[in-house]
Amino acid sequence: MGSAADGSLANEKAPETVGVARYVEMEQDGAPNTAKSRLSGLLWHGGSAYDAWFSCASNQVAQVLLTLPYSFSQLGMLSGILFQLFYGLMGSWTAYLISILYVEYRTRKEREKVDFRNHVIQWFEVLDGLLGRHWRNVGLAFNCTFLLFGSVIQLIACASNIYYINDKLDKRTWTYIFGACCATTVFIPSFHNYRIWSFLGLVMTTYTAWYLAVASLIHGQVDGVKHSGPTKMVLYFTGATNILYTFGGHAVTVEIMHAMWRPQKFKAIYLMATLYVLTLTLPSAASVYWAFGDELLTHSNALALLPRTAFRDAAVVLMLIHQFITFGFACTPLYFVWEKLIGLHDCRSLCKRAAARLPVVVPIWFLAIIFPFFGPINSAVGSLLVSFTVYIIPALAHMITFRSAHARENAVEPPPRFVGRWTGTFIINAFVVAWVLVVGFGFGGWASMTNFVHQIDTFGLFTKCYQCPPPPLPPTGAAPNATWPPFPAMPFNATTAGAGLAPAPAPSPAYFSARHHRHHSHGL
Repeated sequence: MGSAADGSLANEKAPETVGVARYVEMEQDGAPNTAKSRLSGLLWHGGSAYDAWFSCASNQVAQVLLTLPYSFSQLGMLSGILFQLFYGLMGSWTAYLISILYVEYRTRKEREKVDFRNHVIQWFEVLDGLLGRHWRNVGLAFNCTFLLFGSVIQLIACASNIYYINDKLDKRTWTYIFGACCATTVFIPSFHNYRIWSFLGLVMTTYTAWYLAVASLIHGQVDGVKHSGPTKMVLYFTGATNILYTFGGHAVTVEIMHAMWRPQKFKAIYLMATLYVLTLTLPSAASVYWAFGDELLTHSNALALLPRTAFRDAAVVLMLIHQFITFGFACTPLYFVWEKLIGLHDCRSLCKRAAARLPVVVPIWFLAIIFPFFGPINSAVGSLLVSFTVYIIPALAHMITFRSAHARENAVEPPPRFVGRWTGTFIINAFVVAWVLVVGFGFGGWASMTNFVHQIDTFGLFTKCYQCPPPPLPPTGAAPNATWPPFPAMPFNATTAGAGLAPAPAPSPAYFSARHHRHHSHGL
């Protein structure tokens, strides 16, 4: 790093250095080096480059791992692979831009003797310090909305997954239960405290990814398997925006960097995390799509197609735990914003802060019950929110921050030579803005919202059990006083607009005849 940072960020050689973000209630100056404190440091207080890598990788490959085969069925095998590589590289680039802007902002503030020990820097504050309040307001709106719906998606994923182990309760009821469970993340103070969680989360998704790949290869291709994608533009761009969302998990980059003892080491961490994530997403998505083909168009959760075994149940349980962790990743920045709004961000009492955070969970819980569309909601969030939050805004902010010769000459971190210095960086940023604006937000927004509205028309809001199979039809000639299943109000396999699939088959005439006989016999 340049000399400008040597007197600020570069002097952070240990967790106890003055410039680093830490909570007074978590670490006390002069605390004895006991076995308990060492264990706490091992499991709880993380701030190394390895902690940041685990956090980035774990946050990036959460429940979206289960929807990527669905995206492959919309895109086709070749496009699915190419979009993963392309958006993985693009996401790593914009995460790098965010890290550069953070270092620039923090260095300027530390020159002004600002102390961040009890304050977590967030993305909207970086934009405010570098570009002014209008940029702050735009960044705050997009970032908070994205993180809000990112948390919603985790709750939906929890309910969708647990249903494949226990279907005695519908998915909406499971959403109630997991909403209460995820509310306990209010007790996790900051990203310093995700050391053991982020490590375990990545282990869990690694198992699930390789389970999907191996189980699909062992299962083999289903009879008459078809790989007809891509067939419709609406499906193609819906799948593409889901992958855009996959590699757009760096909305919490600033918070993760601020939890590091040496934030300047972050530059290549997100790229390294993305390369590891690709070793999980590519084999799993390709294998499941190879085995089941077009059946994935009506099963946005890949676990729905694999037979139930102890290995699948283990994958479900591990993903549930990881989704709890990822819920915390997405919600923690929202907790910080809320704390700053009500004036409790620097409060030393963890219990007071936890109680103050609870109102943040309520709208997340409510939205997960309204829109339980696992899979399609990823694409909608990706096109409308991720496109601006972590692609367009960072690229534009970098170009405008360093538009003057004076700003470029005094930059804390100039662009590397292999990207062409400032000229190359500007060209790359302009390409990112144009591509994401046209393809991600434009075509992707049209496709994903068309699909999302179709889910509402097909299943309705507050649906009890999205994409649950209908109950079996009663046998012909059954006794009149038999207990009859309710009429399946929503078709199971009409999930994508313009998919070119036949509508769900209507119940047989025998079904209506039996219902009529039952009602007649009871005088209804």
